[in-house]
Amino acid sequence: AITPFNVPINLVCHKLGPALAAGNSVVLKPAEVTPICALKLAELMEEAGLPKGRLQVLTGDGAEIGEWLLENQDVNMFTFTGSPRVGELIRSKAGLRKVSLELGNNSATIVHKDADLEKAASLISQKSFNNAGQVCISVQRIYVHTNIYTAFVNKLKEKTEKLVVGNPMDEQTDIGPMIRLKEAERVEEWVKEAVEEGAKIELGGKRDGAFYLPTILTNVNDDMKVCRQEVFGPVVAIAQYDEIDEVISKVNDSDYGLQAGLFTNDLQFAMKAAREIEVGGLIVNDASAYRVDHMPYGGVKKSGNGKEGPKYAIEEMTEERIIVLNL
Repeated sequence: AITPFNVPINLVCHKLGPALAAGNSVVLKPAEVTPICALKLAELMEEAGLPKGRLQVLTGDGAEIGEWLLENQDVNMFTFTGSPRVGELIRSKAGLRKVSLELGNNSATIVHKDADLEKAASLISQKSFNNAGQVCISVQRIYVHTNIYTAFVNKLKEKTEKLVVGNPMDEQTDIGPMIRLKEAERVEEWVKEAVEEGAKIELGGKRDGAFYLPTILTNVNDDMKVCRQEVFGPVVAIAQYDEIDEVISKVNDSDYGLQAGLFTNDLQFAMKAAREIEVGGLIVNDASAYRVDHMPYGGVKKSGNGKEGPKYAIEEMTEERIIVLNL
């Protein structure tokens, strides 16, 4: 089980709980920059009576340890959350062994002309910038119907301006720093590049050390890096649409397909989107970043394969057999 930095206890539990419940032993490799939660959890599980050897935690360089684990034929399954690049490497080297991959996304959320703008703006502001945007289902692309475009942009700016950027240990803080200075610098460069290509900064667009202010971009096009790739930072790009088929096509114009959001009261649109949008999960009247731990969670295309959520992960982490008794 190989886990990332961004939600270092929750994402460990997503893998560890189902794996142990299914009767497996686990080698857990947390991200090298956030190993403490995994080590503390392992201590607690030992205190609770987990038999010795059922859980091992390896810390250190991901490339080195990952390579060693991939070469070890005693490992029967790999479950990984992280980048598509590493996911593809794991799949290529795992051979016939099971692989479950939770990879990246550039999540889209649609705001249709009949949407509740107050609700949509409030939820999108929360779920675009939470954890400094370092969540694979954070809202990144927003498609807004032309009839309500200006009103929505103004409402989202209003909601976002109220978010508090600061020390994550302070309960009043909404947005803390990014994981590394170089990641904040990368986001700064992507936004700068988008502006040079014609994007307009409606809000934010500034960096202070490892902090990057929540940023809203308009006048974007689908080929900009902030739309085409995964920003993994506190940046959203807003574009307009006129027709339902047009916006579904825009959402699908992505290498990724983890989750998408749709705000509408039009049931026919919701059902059409459910049939045609190419994602593992469509969230109606909430943003793409909606998740509860027991729901089936996973993507298509470069967003990976397999499902998380306890019931679904347990199924992934077992081998079904059939026994035929002839008497």
